[in-house]
Amino acid sequence: MRRALRTPGIVVGLGILLVIAFCAFLLPLFVHLDPFSVEATSRLKPPSGEHLLGTDNYGRDLLARILAGAKASLTVGLSVALLGIVFGTAIGIAAVFSSTLDSVLMRICDGLMAIPSILLAVALAAALGPSTTTLVVALTIVYTPGLARLVRSRALAVQSEMFVEASVGVGARPLHLMFRHLLPNTLSVITVQATFTFAESIIVEAALSFLGAGVPAPAASWGNILYDGKSVVSRAPSMIVFTSLALVVTVLALNLLGDGLRDLVDPRTRRQARLATKGAA
Repeated sequence: MRRALRTPGIVVGLGILLVIAFCAFLLPLFVHLDPFSVEATSRLKPPSGEHLLGTDNYGRDLLARILAGAKASLTVGLSVALLGIVFGTAIGIAAVFSSTLDSVLMRICDGLMAIPSILLAVALAAALGPSTTTLVVALTIVYTPGLARLVRSRALAVQSEMFVEASVGVGARPLHLMFRHLLPNTLSVITVQATFTFAESIIVEAALSFLGAGVPAPAASWGNILYDGKSVVSRAPSMIVFTSLALVVTVLALNLLGDGLRDLVDPRTRRQARLATKGAA
């Protein structure tokens, strides 16, 4: 914990994410922001005291829509990251203990990873129908193979360590090896990767919503806000500017958090960073 608090990426990234999460989930309850309230006479208004970020092309409060979009993006991204950890860990560990499963599961993962993630996500979302649940399912299918291969490679490296061989030598069962040695030594790596999966899921969710295959209207999403704003960008640039800024800041915070966690769990990265700092000095 002390090292984490001394890691700037973790402190800054987590702090920004907590602020965004508070604004997305709790702030609308206190200030009564309604993302669905339509005022036909207030279309495309600039920022003002009544509407801090202005209104969209239907007269809805843009701040309320952006905060609702943040809630949707964080929900989708966190769900995909957690499900990816669960399924990716299960597939990767199972592949280590069975050569037959290894061949089958890894070939399936290779086939899925050969397809560009955005195309696979669009195809799955279109096949399952536009909704938040199907979007989570589609993105989980997209990102689980990469996480599974990461867990498998890390578990194979741990399996060759002397302490694991010693456990096997004294008669340790596969379940003991799995929960006592492999899982604890792979979760740190996959947790770091999950933060980047979180960020990528937010970007892909916005892209799918922009294309009409993500969160369905009238529910708010950063993607469909950008889609509505592209046709009125000359009259109401705030729709594009503020929504894009929210997306960039959130993804940047997640990347900072992931980099900080990577520095925390990988001593080689910390050592290389210290050597680079000394060399620059």
